Amino acid sequence: MTDIKQKVKNFMVQNQMDYESIDVMKECEIFLEDMQKGLNGHPDCLDMLPTYIPMNDHISINEPVIVMDAGGTNFRVAVVTFDSNLKPVIQDFANYPMPGVKEEIDRDEFLKTIVEYIKPVIHKSNKIGFCFSYPTEILPNGDGVLLRFSKEIKVQGMVGLPVGAGILEALKKAGYTEPKKIVLLNDTVATLLGGKAAYADRHYDSFIGFILGTGTNTSYIENVNNIGKINVPVNEYSSMIINIESGNYRQSPSGRIDKEYDQTTYNPGQSTFEKKISGGYLGGLTLSLLKNAAEAGLLSDAFLNNIRNIMDLTTIDVNEFLHEPYGKNLISNACSMEQEEGRRDRTTLYYLIDSLVERAAKLVAINLISVVIKSGKGQDPCRPVCITADGSTFYKLKNFKSKLEHYMKVYLVDQLNLHYEFVEAENSNLTGSAVAALAKLS
Repeated sequence: MTDIKQKVKNFMVQNQMDYESIDVMKECEIFLEDMQKGLNGHPDCLDMLPTYIPMNDHISINEPVIVMDAGGTNFRVAVVTFDSNLKPVIQDFANYPMPGVKEEIDRDEFLKTIVEYIKPVIHKSNKIGFCFSYPTEILPNGDGVLLRFSKEIKVQGMVGLPVGAGILEALKKAGYTEPKKIVLLNDTVATLLGGKAAYADRHYDSFIGFILGTGTNTSYIENVNNIGKINVPVNEYSSMIINIESGNYRQSPSGRIDKEYDQTTYNPGQSTFEKKISGGYLGGLTLSLLKNAAEAGLLSDAFLNNIRNIMDLTTIDVNEFLHEPYGKNLISNACSMEQEEGRRDRTTLYYLIDSLVERAAKLVAINLISVVIKSGKGQDPCRPVCITADGSTFYKLKNFKSKLEHYMKVYLVDQLNLHYEFVEAENSNLTGSAVAALAKLS
C-alpha cells in the first residue's frame, strides 16, 4: 500500500492540493490580517459584519417569539419561549423546503413563500427572530441587506434590499395588519447565542459560533473599539458579535483542481473557502479530483470509464464510501470488477478522499485558531473559549472532527497555550434567534 499512498501524495503535490504544504501559523497570520482589514472596512477581504445585537445575560421568560431559520436546504418555523429555568420551549415546529433551492425564483415569490410558511403562527407573537444564513449586512435597527446568496440558492432581485422590511411588507399585502418587528441574524450568530444560552451555567471566557454543514461560517465576540467601520453611535455596546462570513475567505491556499471545480459552480469566484470544506461542495470537488486522478493514470481503465459517466457526486456519497469502501455506493460501484485491480482502486480512492478531508480539517483549524486568537480570550484552561459547532459535515464526515481536534491541540493549545472546547447545542439556530429577538426588540 506504500506505493499507492506515495503516488497519491505526488499527485496531490503536483496539483497543489496537498495538505502537508500548508503552514498553519503562517496562514493564521494571513487570516488575522484579513479579519482586521474587514473590521476596518477594506474591500476584497473578509466581510466582518457587525450584528448590532447586545450581549445581554438577561433573557425574558415566558415571552413567545416567532422564529424562522433559512438554511441551505430547509426553511424551519417555530415559536420559542424560555421558561423560568431559562430552558427553551419549542412549539409549533414546521419544516419546509428552502425557496430557491430547486429552481430560480424572483423576490416576490421568495417573500410570498415565507409568508405562507409563517401563516400558522403569525398570531403567536409580534416579535420575529429570523436566522438568515446568507451574507447580509445587518443594520442598526436589526434588519439586514442581502449581499449575495450562497449554497446554490437562486433568487433574483434580492441583493441590496432589506430582507426584514420585505417580509413585513409582504405580510401587509397578505392582509396581516398587526404591527410586527423583526430582527435578522446569521446562522453562526444564532449558533453562538444558542450555545451561550444552553451552557449559561458554565464559566467560558468567550463564545464562538461555527457552522460546517451545507456551507460554512464563523462568528465571535469583538470589542467595539476594534470595529473601525462602524459609523453610528453604539455607546450602549462594549462588545458585539461579528459575523465573519468566513466561507467567502479569499486567501486560503487553492490548487489547480479547486480552481477548475470553482468554474463549474453557480457562483464562480465567490465562497472559495466554503468550496474546499463544506458539504454543499465537497462532493463536487471530490468528483473533480477523482476524474483528474483517473485521467492521470492513478486508477484502473474500468474506473476511468465509469467515472466519466458520473455527472454528480454528493458529500453523502463520499462519506458512504469512506465508511464502506466495499459497500454498495456510487464510488465503490465504479471500481474495477477484477479483484486485485478493484482493491487497488479502492485503496487509491480512499487515500485521495482522505487527503481532501485532511486538508479540510487543516483549513478549518486555521479559521478557528485565528478567531480564538482575535478574541483575545482562552488563556486560562479553566475558562476556555466555547465553540458551539453545528452542521452535518462537522459531525458526520468520517474522521473530520478527529483530524480537526489534532490540529487544534498541536497549534492552538500546545504552541499558543490557548484553550477551547467544542460543544453542541440542540436547535441552536431556533433558540439563538429567539434570544436575539428578545435582546434587540425589547
